Amino acid sequence: MSDIRYDWLGDVPLQWPNFLDTPPEENDPESARVFVIPVPYDSTTSFRGGAREGPDAIIKASRLLEDYDHELGRDVSIVGIHTTPEIAPDVSGPEAMVERIRRAVSSAASHGKLVALLGGEHTIAIGAVQAFKERHDDLSVLYLDAHADLRDEYMGARWGHACVARRICEVAPIVQVGVRSLSEEENDFIQSQGIPVYFWRSGSSDVEDIAQSVGDQLTRHVYISIDMDVFDPAVVSAVGTPEPGGMLWHEVTSLLRTVAEGREIVGFDISELSPPEGPTAGAFTAARLAYKLMGYSIR
Repeated sequence: MSDIRYDWLGDVPLQWPNFLDTPPEENDPESARVFVIPVPYDSTTSFRGGAREGPDAIIKASRLLEDYDHELGRDVSIVGIHTTPEIAPDVSGPEAMVERIRRAVSSAASHGKLVALLGGEHTIAIGAVQAFKERHDDLSVLYLDAHADLRDEYMGARWGHACVARRICEVAPIVQVGVRSLSEEENDFIQSQGIPVYFWRSGSSDVEDIAQSVGDQLTRHVYISIDMDVFDPAVVSAVGTPEPGGMLWHEVTSLLRTVAEGREIVGFDISELSPPEGPTAGAFTAARLAYKLMGYSIR
């Protein structure tokens, strides 16, 4: 770890604006295995805005997480978690913002970091997938979302939140889990392209079988993209476009752990948390999910 210290306020307890309340001496980018990159961007939101406030809410909630993970039986943070400055929005258009994210993720990945993007709208995933595809020819994507996001264009935009999975399909193979809302156009595309989609029914009893089946369809190197609306609104209501009948906490984490045990997770994003739309429990759930994924990904 770095020997950087902050002494300007004397010997008093301080809180740090980093994931997990990480102090400077433990936030060294050189030695950290994980890079947390906040992306407060939601310019293509079509229903309810507020996702740009998600990264800050998640980081603040993470201050109260326990470093020790009981499920994994270890302190995940010892691998080093560095929180970068926020990526500034590019208001010239979503395609330009995707390119900005691609460059940032490509740079972090080139140093061997596990990249954890905190959104912001789901569009941020496109740039990350592009960056990792440059490094891993066999990259595949696990996409957790209540919506298919497979439109070729929506409201005049091809790079908006409703087209994320469609743009990702043009880069790498994708497996979707948790879908329960889609258009006829998207359904036709799924059928014509043979995209593996696990439509969700709340209270599914075969979660372990689904998790194994999902893992079997992924390649060695996997990027995980999670829209928080994949959860049932009873679990997380603070999202821009909630859909009933969603996944529960242990269903999501069981799936992620199974995939991580058999594949190499190179990066992930957690997006679409919209703090103004629900209780703060949503931010704590997103923060815990991010920390879980770090633990699952780095063994």
